[in-house]
Amino acid sequence: MAGPGREVRARVYGNVQGVGFRIWARDEATSLGLAGWIRNEADGSVTTRIAGLDEAVSTMIERLWKGPSGALVSRVDVEELAPGNTFVEFRIVA
Repeated sequence: MAGPGREVRARVYGNVQGVGFRIWARDEATSLGLAGWIRNEADGSVTTRIAGLDEAVSTMIERLWKGPSGALVSRVDVEELAPGNTFVEFRIVA
């Protein structure tokens, strides 16, 4: 990652499971050059960890509010983290 880096953990609430949200998020993150992971949570939310250039991370957070067609996002909680993880790609995890 060149330039200023940023890392966040975001939890997305609403109708975000069973609508292709994780696959959509992986594709969006990859297109922005981001790394990290995304997973479904037992309460119906989705958690993602995103690392990359500051502008790309900000763009991804904005996109999380929309999601894929079929998703209905009601809330996105974002926690700033200290950059430094060595993610090499964006993955869907169990």
